[in-house]
Amino acid sequence: MKKQEFFPKKSAVKPIIYAYELPNDSSRKGQLKIGQTNRSVLARVTEQVGATRAAFNIVLEENAMRNDGSTFTDHDIHNYLRNKGFYNSEGEWFECTVEDVSAAIIALKSGEINEENRSLDFSMRPEQKAAVEKTSQYFKQYQKEGLESAPQYLWNAKMRFGKTFTTYQLAKEMGWSKVLVLTFKPAVQNAWKEDLMMLVEFEGW
Repeated sequence: MKKQEFFPKKSAVKPIIYAYELPNDSSRKGQLKIGQTNRSVLARVTEQVGATRAAFNIVLEENAMRNDGSTFTDHDIHNYLRNKGFYNSEGEWFECTVEDVSAAIIALKSGEINEENRSLDFSMRPEQKAAVEKTSQYFKQYQKEGLESAPQYLWNAKMRFGKTFTTYQLAKEMGWSKVLVLTFKPAVQNAWKEDLMMLVEFEGW
């Protein structure tokens, strides 16, 4: 048997999964059209809308390549959503959100079920990784020295640094099971919960 037969054959083209909505069509309220194309999504959707000249919003464009180099189709997305219980009103139209479609794509790319419907999948940026590495090294060294006081490490993080996400990464690196967050803003509390529940990397947390 030839070596290459052990591996999935890579597609010569890069198929794109897309989703769009018709904001002015009351009969499609809360629905997304989920399709697939090998070319410009804008051109494909414009063709579909056609002579009606209806307004549309393209809300998602994502490649349909699995982690092993093989591909999946919009039909796989449709089947996933149906199995999850999302109403399929007609053809490629589903009553779902962009996050629901993203969660389906993540599941198909990884080959996992994604029971918690997580829709965000990204890794740390260099500055976030550096913060986690430096802080964890400091805390671990502090523990080795057997000091009684609690270690403190201040991040001089600019706006949009991703402090919540990076702190979760630090907790993961340190093996912490409890984190106390002190804040006077309810929105911050919501952000902590959303990051934890939406990111694929923290599944089961």
